[in-house]
Amino acid sequence: MGKILKRAVATSKEAIKDAEMESVDAIITGTGYGCIENTEFFLDALSTEGEQLLKPTYFMQSTHNTISSLVAIQTKNHGYNATYAHKGVSFDSALQDAWWQFQLGKINSALVGGHDEMTETFYHILKKGGVMGMDDEKCGEAAVSVVLSRHCEESAAASRHCEEERRSNPEKSYLCKLIGFQMLHQPSQNALVDAVATLLGNHEGDRAYREEAKTLFGDKPLLRYKHLFGESFTASGLGFYVAAQCLKAGRVPASLFVDAKEIRDMQPKCILLYNRSDGKNVSLTLLEA
Repeated sequence: MGKILKRAVATSKEAIKDAEMESVDAIITGTGYGCIENTEFFLDALSTEGEQLLKPTYFMQSTHNTISSLVAIQTKNHGYNATYAHKGVSFDSALQDAWWQFQLGKINSALVGGHDEMTETFYHILKKGGVMGMDDEKCGEAAVSVVLSRHCEESAAASRHCEEERRSNPEKSYLCKLIGFQMLHQPSQNALVDAVATLLGNHEGDRAYREEAKTLFGDKPLLRYKHLFGESFTASGLGFYVAAQCLKAGRVPASLFVDAKEIRDMQPKCILLYNRSDGKNVSLTLLEA
């Protein structure tokens, strides 16, 4: 197995173990370009050895859906299995699928992953094409696996049961709640403001990047994460991980604040994740402690 497959299997098994579950109802993966290393091995062999002596393994393990398939095999899972290769919103698309499956009542648990790898050759291709690595931008890799489960329904009885379960088993690794998700294609400024207001339940928004911050988010502190993890097609999965850990710990490290003047000792109750890809697709994910 290539490194992306090893990391996907390792993080997936660890996430399921931490969730104290034997299996999940669905495995949904987001990846920008899939198994790049194996693709390069296959193409190099094709170039140097011709078409007659090719090993099929590299080709078999180079497709995008290899990741979800291999995780399913390793975890003996025969449930819903899907892969999304939507560049910068690949993880977000996988999360959206899981969100819809929950809303439709078709699943009660899901393993959602975001996996990408970087090679030297691929990096130079992306940089030459102006896709990544410009203006001293840091490139990174991603290996994120999270387990979503529907333990608490909206009824008061179910909520009480959930609270009792948490008190009786405080070590169970609940990180946070996923309470809202929206994805928009080429949204106008008003559509963005409305989407944020709908998710937050009020009209105090949070804006995406610095130039929009005052309009969408007002005086809310802005956090970042790519300066620590680098840019990748599924970097938003790392943002999801960072936000979940902050909510779990009840604090935000100073290194995450965009502006040093905004650094404060705070116990976050909600964090809104904003991801924009190619200037077209925007995803909004709301997490709650």
